Amino acid sequence: MSHYQTISIVEEPPKEWLGATRSQTQAKDDDNTARESTNVATKIGLFTKSWSSDIQLDGKTAIVTGANSGIGKETAKDLAKRGARVILACRDVEKAEQAASDISRDVENAIVVVRKLDLADTKSICDFAELIYNTEKSLHLLINNAGVAICPYSTTADGFETQFGVNHLGHFFLTFLLMDLLKHSAPSRVINVSSLVHPMGKIHFEDLNSEKSYHPVKAYVQSKLANILFTRELASRVEEMGVSVYAVDPGLVKTEIIRHLKKPLQFFVKTFGFLIKTSAEGAYTTLYCAVTPDLPTGTYYSNCAMAPYSRAANDDKTASRLWAVSCHLLGIRWK
Repeated sequence: MSHYQTISIVEEPPKEWLGATRSQTQAKDDDNTARESTNVATKIGLFTKSWSSDIQLDGKTAIVTGANSGIGKETAKDLAKRGARVILACRDVEKAEQAASDISRDVENAIVVVRKLDLADTKSICDFAELIYNTEKSLHLLINNAGVAICPYSTTADGFETQFGVNHLGHFFLTFLLMDLLKHSAPSRVINVSSLVHPMGKIHFEDLNSEKSYHPVKAYVQSKLANILFTRELASRVEEMGVSVYAVDPGLVKTEIIRHLKKPLQFFVKTFGFLIKTSAEGAYTTLYCAVTPDLPTGTYYSNCAMAPYSRAANDDKTASRLWAVSCHLLGIRWK
C-alpha cells in the first residue's frame, strides 16, 4: 500500500481577523494574491508531498543513471532498501563507488553495483549496454535520471550539443540498446526525469545542436521537453510488450546541477533553500512511478500525482518527428 499527503502551506485567515476597518474589496484582493502565490509556488514545485510505500522489490533489477549524487543517489538508496539489485550507472566511477559505499553503510544487505556510463559518448553507452547483457539476467526498472543543466556551450564525443546530447539523445540511445532486456523482463518500466521548466521549451528542428546560436537555458528546456516527447512516443510503441513508460518532474531541488547557474541564481537557491526540496524529496515522484501499481503508461507525474501535459509536450506530430530525427542522428533504426 502506498500513500502520500499534502502539506498545507497557505490558509485563508478567518474573516473576523481582517478587522472592521478593512474594506471588503481590499480583503478580496489580499485573498486573491495569497491564492495566486500558492498556485505559483505549487507550479514550480516549492510545496512538497510526503510519500511512502511498503512495496518491496526483492528479485528486481534497476538501473539508475547519474546515481552518484543528488536525486539519483537517493533513488538508488530507496530502491536498495526495498531489496532491489541496483546498478549505479555513472560517468565518474570514483564518485559512484563512494555513493555505493554510502548506500551499503546505510542500508543493510544492500545489493549495489557500479558501472561506468558516459552519456556524452555513444561508445561508452554501447560498452555499458554490452556489459549489462553479459552480467544481468533481467532489467525491471530503467531510470533515466542523469542530466546536465544550463552549462556553457560544449559538444559530446559525437558532436552533439551537450545538453541535448546527454539529456535526450544519450538516454534515447541507452533505452534503445536495453529494450530487449526490458521486454524480456516484462512487466518493466522506463522512467524519464524531466523538469518543471519543460513547458518553456521548443524543439528547434532547424538547429537542434545550437550551431547557429546557443543559449544555455534555451538548450536546457529543449532537452527537458524532449524527455517528455520521448516518453509519450516510446509508450505508444512498447505498451503491448509489457514495458510502461513515465516522465516525472522532481520539482525544484537543491542538487549539484546548480553549479552552472549564474551567481545571482546560485545565491537565490542557497538563500531560499528552505523553500526548495531536498534530494530525497526530489526522488519521491520517481519512486512513486517505480513502485505504484497500475499507473497508465505514457503519463507525466509531479508531486506524486499525475499531471497534465503542457501544450508543447502534448504534440503528437512533434513527438513523432523528434523520434525519427533522433534515430537519424544516432544512426539507428527503431520502429
